[in-house]
Amino acid sequence: MTKNLKHTSVATGRRVIAREAEALRLLGDSINGGFSDAISLLLNTRGRVIVLGMGKSGHIGRKIAATLASTGTPAHFVHPAEASHGDLGMMASGDVALVLSNSGETPELSDVIAYTRRFSIPMIGVAGRADSTLLRQADVAILLPAATEACETGIVPTSSTTMTLALGDAIAIALMEHRSFTPENFREFHPGGKLGARLAKVADLMHGPDALPTVTPETPMGDVLLTITQKGFGVAGVTDGDHLIGIITDGDLRRHMDGLLDRQARDVMTADPRTISNGALAEEALAVMNANQITTLFVLDDAQSLTGILHIHDCLRAGIG
Repeated sequence: MTKNLKHTSVATGRRVIAREAEALRLLGDSINGGFSDAISLLLNTRGRVIVLGMGKSGHIGRKIAATLASTGTPAHFVHPAEASHGDLGMMASGDVALVLSNSGETPELSDVIAYTRRFSIPMIGVAGRADSTLLRQADVAILLPAATEACETGIVPTSSTTMTLALGDAIAIALMEHRSFTPENFREFHPGGKLGARLAKVADLMHGPDALPTVTPETPMGDVLLTITQKGFGVAGVTDGDHLIGIITDGDLRRHMDGLLDRQARDVMTADPRTISNGALAEEALAVMNANQITTLFVLDDAQSLTGILHIHDCLRAGIG
């Protein structure tokens, strides 16, 4: 790469980013009552959001539909060209159509617009021309501001698609906030991969009651050692009914090595051990274990009753850490 080519490429990259950043600034300034009306319409819909768009708008539409669906708003994408050949049936009463077109005059959208008008399906139009067919026919019109495309010819959809993508994100986040959509809700739609692991709860990873290494305060230490060995967690919990009152760890055993087998669990245990709620995120449990240099946490339910046990290896196997 010559010095001149490198300099030109860097300049072009910076110009493109600057133009698209300016387009986003204009979009932010243009958000008004039309956006609010769109959010209100989407919040009150009984059905799904049907996102439609041709060409580059279609690619953006697919992403918007995916973002909506993953954040609590049922949505899917319908290709306008396919819609004219049967896929219009994927829209039904109770749905809302979110139609994207920078020009607002995309020919393939004519059947879609006519269908929504015929069956009284509310339509949100997003376009860059106020006098376009799409925005004139829409129940809610969102006008994209006049922004310079990033290319020098002004014909490649760049700034316009960036604005549409950002607008879709703004719609999705506004709906999330109005619905008080939580990380736990988000996890329901993302159970796999690193994101699912980060949002996993302790209850998802813990070992249940049958696996619990528990003894009573009166249990002889010989039996306690058998329980620790058989259950395989390296600890034993000392319980009074359903409540955990102490824990016996390897450190406790070493501290009471002299005459150990002549003692009972209550003589060796550490009282009031650290625990974790079954509703806590597994990442929180891992943080507690790391901060206290321990490998196991007993798990309590909302009534503070012992319900399970979590080992650090359970978190690591799930991809947490």
